[in-house]
Amino acid sequence: MDLGLKDRVYVVTGATRGLGNAAARELVADGAKVVVTGRDEKRTADAAAELGANAVGVAVDNSDPGAPARLIATAREHFGGFDGVLISVGGPPPGRLADNTDEQWTAAFQSVFLGAVRLARAAAAELAEGGVVGFVLSGSVYEPIQGLTISNGLRPGLAGFAKSLANELGPRGIRTVGLLPARIDTDRVRELDALAADPDAARTANEASIPLRRYGTPEEFGRTAAFLLSPAASYLTGIMVPVDGGALHGF
Repeated sequence: MDLGLKDRVYVVTGATRGLGNAAARELVADGAKVVVTGRDEKRTADAAAELGANAVGVAVDNSDPGAPARLIATAREHFGGFDGVLISVGGPPPGRLADNTDEQWTAAFQSVFLGAVRLARAAAAELAEGGVVGFVLSGSVYEPIQGLTISNGLRPGLAGFAKSLANELGPRGIRTVGLLPARIDTDRVRELDALAADPDAARTANEASIPLRRYGTPEEFGRTAAFLLSPAASYLTGIMVPVDGGALHGF
C-alpha cells in the first residue's frame, strides 16, 4: 500500500530516540522528508545523520517559545514545504502525589503541554489543506498509570486540546490525530520498569495484562504514526488511537 508520503515534509519533535525517532524512521522509509528535534545538539545531529539525506536536525527545547517558528522555517528552507507535525516529548519525571515538586510540575507543563500547544498553533497557521497535526500522548489519557502522576495530569488535557483542534481545523481540510502508546519497548519504558523492586517481575506482570502478551516494538508504533500522518489516512481526524496490544480494549 502506498501511503502517499513521498516528498511530504514533516516536523517530528523529540526524535533523537524512542517513539519520536521510530516515527521519523518510518516516515523517511516511506519517502517523506523530516525535520527532527531534540534538546541535545550532538544527539540531534546524529539522529538526523542516521536518517540520511531526507532528514535535518534542529536542537531545540519544546518549551522554547521561539521553537515552532524556527522548526517550520527549517522545513520550508531545507525541503521546500511543510505538510505536518508530530509532537512528541520525553515523559515527565515519575512520582506519586507527594513526590513531585512544583518545579517539576511547572517544567513538565511548559514542555509537555504548553510547548505542544504553541507548536500546534504555529502549525495550524501554516498548514494548507491536507496537512496534519499529530500528538504522541499516552494510555493515561483514558486510564491513569501508577507512579506517573504528572503525566496522568497533563496528557488528558492535551488530548482534549487535540480534539478541540480537530473541530477548528477540520473545515480547512487539516486533520488532528493522537497516538496513545502504552508498553512500547523503549528506553523510557525500560527505565520505568527498573524502578520496581523486581524489574523482571514487573515486566512479566505488565505483559500478562496485555492481550497480545508482549510489549510493542518501536517499529510497530512508528508504522502506525506514519500511516496516521499520511494521505492514506485522509478521513481520520479527532481520534485517539491506542498503540498498546489491546491494553485499552475496554475504551
